Amino acid sequence: MAGRVVLVRHGETRWSLDGRHTGRTDVALTDEGRRQAAATAPRLAGHTWALVLTSPLGRARDTCRLAGLGAVAVADPDLLEWDYGAYEGLTTAEIRARDPGWSLWADGCPGGERPPAVAARADRVVTRCLEVDGDVAVFAHGHLLRVLGARWVGAEPAFGAHLLLSTASISELGWERSTRVLAGWNDTAHLAP
Repeated sequence: MAGRVVLVRHGETRWSLDGRHTGRTDVALTDEGRRQAAATAPRLAGHTWALVLTSPLGRARDTCRLAGLGAVAVADPDLLEWDYGAYEGLTTAEIRARDPGWSLWADGCPGGERPPAVAARADRVVTRCLEVDGDVAVFAHGHLLRVLGARWVGAEPAFGAHLLLSTASISELGWERSTRVLAGWNDTAHLAP
C-alpha cells in the first residue's frame, strides 16, 4: 500500500528572496538556501524511502543532494515549477501593475501554463506515488507543490492558493484511514537557528 508522501520545497534562491516568479529559470540556491537544504537532512535521515523524486531543476536537485537523498533520487519533469511564461522573473506587484485583476490560480500565465495543465502534471505525480509500496520523498517548487497538495486531497488546483509554503519547508501527505489528507504542512522547525 502507498505510504506517506513527504514534500520538500527547495531552499532559498535570490529570486525567491525577492518574491520573483521563478519557473523554468534555473536559479541557484543562495548560501542560506544551501544551509536550509542541509538542515532538512536530519529530518529525512534514517528512514527507508521506497522512492525519491526531484524536479530536474538545479535548485531542487541541490536541495535533495544536501538533504542526503541525491544519490537515490529520480528526476521527474512533472515536478518542474509552474511555467510562468511572460511573467517569469516578475513579482506579483509588477504583474498586477500590467494586469490588475490577475490571479495565478485562476488565470495562469500568458505564454506559460494555465492551472489545469499544472494540475495534470500534479495528478501524474500523485498516481506515481500511489503506485509505490512505501513512503516517497518529493523535492520540488512552491507553486507546484501547493497544487500537488490540493490534488492529493481531491481539491481543485486553486485550493493551492490557501497553502502557504516556505523555502526548505517539509510537508506530509498521508492517510486518515482510507482518506487522503494533508498530514502536516509548511513545517520549518528544522530551520530555527
